[in-house]
Amino acid sequence: MAEVWTDIASEFLHLYPRGRRLLAVAGADAERSRHSADELAAALEAAGLQVERVHTADGDEQLLRTEVIAPFRATSAGDSVLVVSGPSALLSDTARGMWHYVVWQLADDEAPHTVAAAIVDVTDPANPTRRFADYCALPASYGA
Repeated sequence: MAEVWTDIASEFLHLYPRGRRLLAVAGADAERSRHSADELAAALEAAGLQVERVHTADGDEQLLRTEVIAPFRATSAGDSVLVVSGPSALLSDTARGMWHYVVWQLADDEAPHTVAAAIVDVTDPANPTRRFADYCALPASYGA
């Protein structure tokens, strides 16, 4: 497991130490986000958390709300994390508020997403690295 996933898991646990937590791993390539989410879920489990994993190829918000998130909130253990991977649709204007924490994974020259708490460059999947973006320098229209 790459150190970047352990570091992000530690940051997530520092910010959200208890409860039923929702974490999204999204990107321009939904299938690539699956691998990143699996790695992050393994890091969270290694930290002692109960983790549930779901992948969505299309990011259908209504389906996620009714078929995944509502049951998770109703039936999961009190201290657990739902890690959902999928396309950028997971961060649509109406969906982004569902998540406690968002990881955006990208490769090559793909643009980062301004909603993400963590940005991970997976151009070399065996050696993912965290990127830090200064959105204060971007024009207000960026990403619109």
